[in-house]
Amino acid sequence: MAELEEPPPRRKRLLVLASTYPRWRGDHEPGFVHELNRRLADDFAVHVICPHAPGAARFEVMDGVSIHRFRYAPENLEVLVQDGGILANLKRSRWKWCLVPSFFLGLMIACWRWVRRIEPDCIHAHWIIPQGLALASCSVLSRNLPPFLVTSHGGDLFGLDGSVFAVLKRWVLNKADAVTVVSRPMVDAAAGLGGAPGHIDVIPMGVDFAGLFSLDSSVSRVPGQILFAGRLVEKKGVRYLIEALPAIRERVPDAHLVIIGGGPEQEMLAHLVSRLGLQDCVAFLGAMSQAALPEYYRSAAVFVAPFVNAASGDREGLGLVSVEAIACGCPVVVGDVPVVSDLFLDTEMDMRAVPGSSASLAQKITDILLAPDAAIQRVMVVRGRLERELSWSVVAERYSALLGSLARDKDSSKRG
Repeated sequence: MAELEEPPPRRKRLLVLASTYPRWRGDHEPGFVHELNRRLADDFAVHVICPHAPGAARFEVMDGVSIHRFRYAPENLEVLVQDGGILANLKRSRWKWCLVPSFFLGLMIACWRWVRRIEPDCIHAHWIIPQGLALASCSVLSRNLPPFLVTSHGGDLFGLDGSVFAVLKRWVLNKADAVTVVSRPMVDAAAGLGGAPGHIDVIPMGVDFAGLFSLDSSVSRVPGQILFAGRLVEKKGVRYLIEALPAIRERVPDAHLVIIGGGPEQEMLAHLVSRLGLQDCVAFLGAMSQAALPEYYRSAAVFVAPFVNAASGDREGLGLVSVEAIACGCPVVVGDVPVVSDLFLDTEMDMRAVPGSSASLAQKITDILLAPDAAIQRVMVVRGRLERELSWSVVAERYSALLGSLARDKDSSKRG
């Protein structure tokens, strides 16, 4: 009688909680969490819990990732997350605070339901609040909650001020089995809330250097074209870029600005363009899917990410959009906020402008526009270094190892 073959071992199950997530394939909403998940799907059976939005499916499988969207209001009112993120939406429309209780309750119920249904080996919560807070709350209600990792992307760490939020964030960080932040400057901020520095790992999000954001020598760069892509919120500093344009055009008359993205500052920025008489040299193209961006990165003469620290305390967590531009071979200028030191070396100061200074931006951008070949040579050196550090293959491997260790810890505790 032939021996029966042993069945293959069960794949570890990973449950992921996120707020910002593509509503459908090709969506313009930031897709970095999904980009990580679809790579983790090689090692885990990945299930995602994220909020529903008008027009989105309640359940779908995308790139091998099972996506479960929870309801928190009538469909036409499920507008707390998209087009700028939760914090920007609450700042722009005060009435959306009314959605917060049902959002958090819906998240809690979905988390509880899917933990019981799929029995995950580990959980990954993106953002301390609300996802990490929901998991920490569930851990009080159930002693059998699997080990969980909390990842802060910046806005949740810097943008929620006040003693109440500080207490909640400290509680979440201490409840989590592991904590990651996406840049080194965030470690001190997290440790200041009570998280032990040795308990916090720095693992960024990644960029697809080999695929979507690869080089294409067949595309020519447009002389004088300045590009911005991102959410139109205060911490992106777009107003300072617009204010820099007149000085740039004094030395580079064909300089023009292309702005990709939407958000709560769009109306204010459009008024600023009109007030400065720049309507003929500034184009607002609106939000675009990530797949559409490489065409613009490859044709722009310079990409500018004029980061600033917002008055609310919110600031950039990593600034991957500038890395995407570099991956496509585009020279960049960035506002020199703390996170920038994680991306650029002290020898690369030609790419770093004083935050909130239109004069500094104008000088750095003009230098690149007047010597484009030299700027491209410099950025290609930076590209090689960043590819070794931030390619998705490297980043996903680090997250997979960390989550795998949490899953093994769960197995060990069961055996114990």
